[in-house]
Amino acid sequence: MKTNGIKHVFFDLDHTLWDFDRNSALTFQKIFDIHKITVSTQEFLEVYEPINLNYWKLYREEKIDKSNLRYRRLKDTFDHLNFAVEDDIIDTLSIDYIEHLSSYNYLFEGTVELLDYLTPKYQLHIITNGFEEVQLKKMSKSNIAHYFTTITNSETAGVKKPNPIIFNHALTSAKAFPKESMMIGDNFEADILGALNAGYDAIFFNFRNEIIEPKIKQVKDLLDIKMYL
Repeated sequence: MKTNGIKHVFFDLDHTLWDFDRNSALTFQKIFDIHKITVSTQEFLEVYEPINLNYWKLYREEKIDKSNLRYRRLKDTFDHLNFAVEDDIIDTLSIDYIEHLSSYNYLFEGTVELLDYLTPKYQLHIITNGFEEVQLKKMSKSNIAHYFTTITNSETAGVKKPNPIIFNHALTSAKAFPKESMMIGDNFEADILGALNAGYDAIFFNFRNEIIEPKIKQVKDLLDIKMYL
């Protein structure tokens, strides 16, 4: 099952290496405590998480900008819960969420072991749609930044995954060719189809047990990537 000819391995960050859901939940609890927001964090997250995913899809499709994403995902969640929060408080929560998000840095199980295993064999890179200032903090504070030769984000590339331009931008930065490159990520549309369309090989980190085409390489545990690399 080993994949031959790969020299460069590109990772998504959030939901792939960095445990976004766990860290995000802790961040919301923290900022709700700071601002005395009395909504149940668990109830909030149950509503927020699908809303947030939908707004990120709109953001990838260039249908909303960063400021609208940050505001609307909170506003819509509070409205759905019938929990009144003034706009200026929502704006403050939006800023504080980004500020405190990198305070928590839980990684998916097996992340460090996998990176240690891959580092002697491949050059490692990041391709992320996340906001530049936040992603760099996450990587630094979780002590994984040193594993990666290049970091490509959508703000510097000017487009978001799955646009092939960001994948080509990452190849240029890495001095890599598509046929020697592997992309690993959790979002089937953005990471996997985007990479395949740009000529990479790809492994889908399918921890949510999504049903996909059987011909696509996939793992449910990060350490199972060793089967392919």
